Amino acid sequence: MNKLLPFAAAAVIAAGAAFFWPVSNSSELTAFGAAEAQEADAEVDTSIVKEMVLGTEDAPLTIVEYASATCPHCRNFHLGTFREFKENYVDTGKVRFVYREVYFDRFGLWAGMVARCGMPTEEDADSAVIEASRKRYFAIMDLIFEKQQDWLEGDSPAAIAQNLATIGKSAGLSADQVDTCMQDAEMAKALVAVFEQNSKADDVTSTPTFFVGGEKITGARSYDEFSELVDAQLGEE
Repeated sequence: MNKLLPFAAAAVIAAGAAFFWPVSNSSELTAFGAAEAQEADAEVDTSIVKEMVLGTEDAPLTIVEYASATCPHCRNFHLGTFREFKENYVDTGKVRFVYREVYFDRFGLWAGMVARCGMPTEEDADSAVIEASRKRYFAIMDLIFEKQQDWLEGDSPAAIAQNLATIGKSAGLSADQVDTCMQDAEMAKALVAVFEQNSKADDVTSTPTFFVGGEKITGARSYDEFSELVDAQLGEE
């Protein structure tokens, strides 16, 4: 289980754009981070961050997961338990599943930005477009978890960023799309702000953390363990 240490979360938030997509010139990166720090008190538009949801709105049970793209326990859950769980509970209409990103470091933030690339931010965006972009988000997150050990092995932040860009492009994004998304400072600030708000409100200190019908559960579980907890909430034996 990955612990969300206070100083780690604070570092992500305080660094601002200095934790965003790496630029070739380190002095440019430093200057950009300093400029963002001066705007730290400015209001952040969190409305541009869409909730990532699978399942029907009228499902009898909602499950919220807090996970990090760099967390190996989250990877194990998503590549194991979740795939069978999604088929049996989410796809059948029993569960509405909400996925919320946790950022231990810059790399988790970059992963989230790649996965969200192409997501419409307008409040009046067509619902079908939003739904399609959510499906693509989860498809890219699957790839990010599948290749977690590989993309994190980059020998520098720039190499890790390039590895993530490669994953995005393998999912159908163009190089220009990925670059544009990863340079979107407003989105990055909004993602960090939403992460901070949600994790504080729900007292999330480690990943993965789940809220099953409001009941807080920490740590990855096997399919049998997880489904037993869910069945209890659904009133099923």
